[in-house]
Amino acid sequence: MRSVLRILKALATASAVIVIGGGAWLSVSPPQLLRVGDGYAAKIVCSNVFLAGRDPQAVLHNDVQAPGNPLLRLVRVSVDRERGHVTARILGLFAPGYALYRGALGCTSVPDGDFEAAANAAPSDPLPSVQEKAELWPDGESVTAANDGELASLLADDVLAGPQMRAMVVVHNGRIVAERYGEGFDAKTPLLGWSMTKTVNAALVGRAMLDGKVDFDTASLLPQWKDDERSRIKLRDLLGMESGLAFNENYGDVADVTRMLYLDPDMVALPANAPFEANPGERFRYSSGTAVLLSRIWMDGVGDQKKAFAYPGDALFRPLGMSSAVLEADARGTFVGSSYLYATARDWARFGQFLLQDGVWNGERLLPDGFVRAMRTPTQSSSGKYTQGQAWLAAPGGDTSAESGLPEDTFWLEGHDGQSMAIVPSANLVFVRMGLTPGRLGYKPQVVLKELLAALSAN
Repeated sequence: MRSVLRILKALATASAVIVIGGGAWLSVSPPQLLRVGDGYAAKIVCSNVFLAGRDPQAVLHNDVQAPGNPLLRLVRVSVDRERGHVTARILGLFAPGYALYRGALGCTSVPDGDFEAAANAAPSDPLPSVQEKAELWPDGESVTAANDGELASLLADDVLAGPQMRAMVVVHNGRIVAERYGEGFDAKTPLLGWSMTKTVNAALVGRAMLDGKVDFDTASLLPQWKDDERSRIKLRDLLGMESGLAFNENYGDVADVTRMLYLDPDMVALPANAPFEANPGERFRYSSGTAVLLSRIWMDGVGDQKKAFAYPGDALFRPLGMSSAVLEADARGTFVGSSYLYATARDWARFGQFLLQDGVWNGERLLPDGFVRAMRTPTQSSSGKYTQGQAWLAAPGGDTSAESGLPEDTFWLEGHDGQSMAIVPSANLVFVRMGLTPGRLGYKPQVVLKELLAALSAN
């Protein structure tokens, strides 16, 4: 009996040592995967609380935990609304991730916990806001003809809408003709576009081109590239995802993309120092790092940092009336042009209508002649799926227009977890579909788009 007690005591002691030692290890040197998870949770909760006015626990459950890695179910978050701080920890104890709300710049991930540096990287003066108007959309927010007839019936079909749909907007002949919103969301809810942001960021590059700051053939794009082979990379190579720079876009682990977004306060550093894996223009490599480099390049082209922070509003959002749009920046002051634009579905649709109109709005050309054409022109290295301007010809899931039964001139903005926008010039149509619909569910917005096109052609 005594030997049994001694064994049990020894096991208890060993278990305590393991627990204490494991806790100390997690506190002092947590695995990067846990830090990524907590950084992701803090950032998503922060933006949805402070920009969209949503409940933090609902965001944690629905946006972070439900669709993601099982480890995320162990994350707990706390929100300090007065200071704009959000903290996330595994089990409420380990691997803290931080985010900071910075007003007109939205939220930023603060991987190093240096809130002061992150706050100081933002402009001290408030950025001018875009005023909402009462006129008929797209000049204002009035939508008098929405949700009529067969189009509304198609959007009401839950199978066509897909799982966890949050917003759908149909624009035909320049007017919203149907829209639908998921439970808890409405026309005033800012929604994250994820990689749809890349195409908006490309339009900011186009605005900088129109202002004479850069052009497609600009090279020696970053100071650290001027004296090595990366000086050969041209702006067109970055826009077409053909820079030749290595970048791992695998979201399932601690890859380049997750390291950049959730472990690096300066998101430019990793892609700017990426090694060559091919000559510029030879290989397609989808890369969120490339889009962040584009942000840094157009910001440097604008010159003055204060003017660069105001540029998205001054150059794009205000002229288009995108009053809800917030493009977020990293902790050191570079816009995260790969991923972090929040806007209402109607404002996303405004941007689509802008591209449908070849970069002209209210009679004013805001993008260079030919720039939207580049957004619709395939690159050879992507086998015709990606374009010269940070957009897609392949529909979500990789289908071509012919395979989907869509007009050949259809092109797309696409983002993580089911964000999409289809632009069909020949039908004068823009279709926005936002949600929280992981790719593993196999949802394809081109199915409902095809039905919408058939209904419009029959009228």
